[in-house]
Amino acid sequence: MLSLRQLGGGLLKGLSLLFNNPKFRRYMAGTFFFIVITLLVSFDFVPQKVNLQAGQISPTTIYAPRSVVYVDQEKTAEERRKAMEKVPRVPEINPDVAVAVRNDINQVLADIKAVQVNKNMDTAAKISRLKALIPFSLREDTLSSLAVGSPADIDQLAQGIFSVLNETMDQGEGITTDQLAEAKTKAVSKFAARHFAAPYRELGEGLIKHFLRANAFFDEEKYHMLQREAAESVPPVRVNIQYRERIISQGDVVTAEHIAKLQALGLSRPERTFGTMLGTALLVALLMTVVLLYTYINRRDIYQNSRYLNLIGIIVVIVLIVSRGVMAINISHWPELGALFGYMAPLASAGMLITILLDSRLALLVVINLALLLGVMSGNQFHFGLVSFVGGVSGVFSVSKLSQRGDLVRAGIYVGATNVVIIAVVGLITNVPWYLLITSSLALGIANGLLSSILTNGALPYLETSFGITSTVKLLELSNPNNPLLKKLLTEAPGSYHHSILVGNLAEAAAESVGAEPLLVRVGAYYHDIGKIKRPYFFIENQLGGDNPHDKIAPSLSTLILTSHVKDGVELAREHKLPQPIIDIIEQHHGKSLVSYFYHKALEGDRTETVNEEDFRYEGPKPRTKEAAIVMLADNIEAAVRSLQNPTVGRVEGLVRKIIKDRLMDGQLDECNLTFKDLDAIANSFVRVLSGIFHNRIEYPDMKQEMERRKNRYAGSRK
Repeated sequence: MLSLRQLGGGLLKGLSLLFNNPKFRRYMAGTFFFIVITLLVSFDFVPQKVNLQAGQISPTTIYAPRSVVYVDQEKTAEERRKAMEKVPRVPEINPDVAVAVRNDINQVLADIKAVQVNKNMDTAAKISRLKALIPFSLREDTLSSLAVGSPADIDQLAQGIFSVLNETMDQGEGITTDQLAEAKTKAVSKFAARHFAAPYRELGEGLIKHFLRANAFFDEEKYHMLQREAAESVPPVRVNIQYRERIISQGDVVTAEHIAKLQALGLSRPERTFGTMLGTALLVALLMTVVLLYTYINRRDIYQNSRYLNLIGIIVVIVLIVSRGVMAINISHWPELGALFGYMAPLASAGMLITILLDSRLALLVVINLALLLGVMSGNQFHFGLVSFVGGVSGVFSVSKLSQRGDLVRAGIYVGATNVVIIAVVGLITNVPWYLLITSSLALGIANGLLSSILTNGALPYLETSFGITSTVKLLELSNPNNPLLKKLLTEAPGSYHHSILVGNLAEAAAESVGAEPLLVRVGAYYHDIGKIKRPYFFIENQLGGDNPHDKIAPSLSTLILTSHVKDGVELAREHKLPQPIIDIIEQHHGKSLVSYFYHKALEGDRTETVNEEDFRYEGPKPRTKEAAIVMLADNIEAAVRSLQNPTVGRVEGLVRKIIKDRLMDGQLDECNLTFKDLDAIANSFVRVLSGIFHNRIEYPDMKQEMERRKNRYAGSRK
């Protein structure tokens, strides 16, 4: 049986193997960031928050931690509802209705008169015709009386009917649909009081009942518009809470007013349901999966490097924490502006950091994801996410091509200006009052840009150092001539310094032509020969005449001194904490090339001793990147062209292509990914730059000869 010590040792060994597994560490980091981001989005981590519901008994006494003025939404809504109820619902009279009623009655009366005067019809026929013409029923005796009646009586009847209709329809507020039955009853009563004969009274009452109709109607659209205007004219009901004011006592029943005060003070924590938590967790998982899929498909180098994935997670968490803190700020005397503080969430800083440290397209994807999370985190107020997305995109584009450190400050200005515009646009869409629109867009937009710029500048050095990433900003700092290492190179090995500057110019142009990183190449060229600081006068460019120390020592020792500047340079670079890509260029800028001068000198010297070629080569390694290979070629070519007699364009181009060919045939370019097309482009770039350096100059006359010529000319003029 195994002892406990053996079991414990085996368990520790297994755990050690597990934690050293890159996949396991990646899964653990992913789980950690998933939990942290989900909690940040889901919960408010503000002290003293309570979760009370209306009708509940308060378990404690709560005092106001600060003074605050807030708008009581319920009271404001109640006051506005009362104002809307006070708007009178006045109908509008349609004069065309009265005209139509008169026309209809006139037509019936005219038809009756036509029947009365028709001599071709007997009484029975007239009665039958009247039944067809009158649109309501009358008694037989009434019809008989009308059939034999006089048109003059009909005219008198018409006057009586129209007099009643004028009183009924044209006076007051008219007749609405609801008032029609009552209006008909009153009109009939008024008509009956005129004492017409029974047949004509019955006819008149029937005409009034049948043709009288509503002529006053409500304009619902106008009525609702007046109600809205009345509601908007009511100012918000503001409640002033004083510092240390008691909001609710222990044992009191919680009311809606208590809840409103707690929310205004930021002390009310909304209840999170299981469904809400699950939805938030699924959203975070989905967005993380999208980012991982993108890196797996498009940036496999980032996906396979757990440090880079952790870097993305840390940036996202930092930005969410700052955003949560910004949204927790409360302005007691201007709650409307405080409610818009989500516009200050510095999502642009995440886009700028990821662009500078990793990749601009990945930064855009992260900004989109953060905008969605901000919308959820702010209580589904996705206009905050929209503003942050547009500002974040502006930040990504602003730093995509950094050329100096001041560009980071400019990027913050661009983000601020973009936010001012998009906040104003969103405010116009959502009908924000003008005073609040102008204030929020200017104040919060500019504050967002400044906060994003400050966060980017502050976090960048720490992230670079912690994750071993060489950003553009770091390279710009290293390219400053005031850098201590460059100043030391200038003072102790001035020839090597100027040689490095020329190599940097050559290498940068070549890097641009083949899609390498020009800034990295230029800075790498500046530092590639810093190892020469240890023994500067053993290198020809630093020998200002006098004896050459190599004339007094063996070729093998000279080779050892020359090749050691690579190792010395790496040590100095590490001592001064230069980034690893720069150290790689220093270490690889000679590859395993042959120190041909001293090798051939050794061959011509003591022939009794075997000369091993490997002893006269640099230790390497060979260049493994485009950047290191370009610096190597630029270094060799600059030194060779400087010693060229009569450097015409043709001779310079021939020398450039010969050196590149020699390095290729010597196998020094085997481990980098330069193609033949790249080498041709590099050669053309070198020739173009060198042609500018060694262009033909005007040969000025000797100063003594010129003075003599002027003296003779002056003497001749005196004669």
